Amino acid sequence: MSFQTRQYEELLYHTSTVLEATGLRHGFSTRLGGVSGGDYASLNLRGSGPEPDSRENVLENYRRFCQALGADIHDLVQSKQVHEDTVRHVTAADRGKGLFVSTDFTADALVTNEPNLNLMVFSADCIILLFHDPVSRSIGAVHAGWRGTALDLPAKAVKEMGRLFGAKPEDVRVAIGAGIGPCCFETHNDVPDAMYAAFGSGAQAYITEKGPKWNVGLKEINAWRLRESGVPAGQIDICPTCTACHTDLYWSHRVTGDRRGVQGALIGLRTEGQA
Repeated sequence: MSFQTRQYEELLYHTSTVLEATGLRHGFSTRLGGVSGGDYASLNLRGSGPEPDSRENVLENYRRFCQALGADIHDLVQSKQVHEDTVRHVTAADRGKGLFVSTDFTADALVTNEPNLNLMVFSADCIILLFHDPVSRSIGAVHAGWRGTALDLPAKAVKEMGRLFGAKPEDVRVAIGAGIGPCCFETHNDVPDAMYAAFGSGAQAYITEKGPKWNVGLKEINAWRLRESGVPAGQIDICPTCTACHTDLYWSHRVTGDRRGVQGALIGLRTEGQA
């Protein structure tokens, strides 16, 4: 297993070998290869901020990213991410929400088993995860900051894939994208306290005391919780890159605050037999 960096014209993005399956499209964007400028240079995927990027730029960035992945921009489904633990069952009625249709729900996790619905989540340090069960042919996309991590949202998404589609944890494959690493995620007591309250002493392996503060490994905690939920370790791929260390490739809220764009992760099922 490993994350691969791919290039489509000027656009750079990542894929994971754990998700390289027939009938599946997926990718994790970087900030490179778009048309936006200034604080949003260049592949910005959001149109909000202190001085919002233009809609024309954002749509062109989406068009480029989707074209690189062989996805139809009109089949995207996005949510309003609010750092909670709602898992949304996405259906054809949600097609286009977030980009061409107003989003009428909040959720930090999206799941579906319908082909040609491309699920997207976003990050600028938070952890973004993509899920695929090739047996039940179901997928998921999750945004988990430290609050979502403490709410065990990725594991809840696996459970919901089981309830809705019959997915079994032992069949689920997960790719955890670039996000802030323990090297840069320095916190006060609130974050480790939330992890210990949620998970007990097991969280200690992923929390390091640093003077009056703490360093927390969010990707590692999510991977541990997924293993605890029944997903085999060999089916969890973790991108080792820290977004705060590599602002040449990613946006980082920790480094630049709100004057930034976002990167995203997309996953979609193809129709049977579709190239």
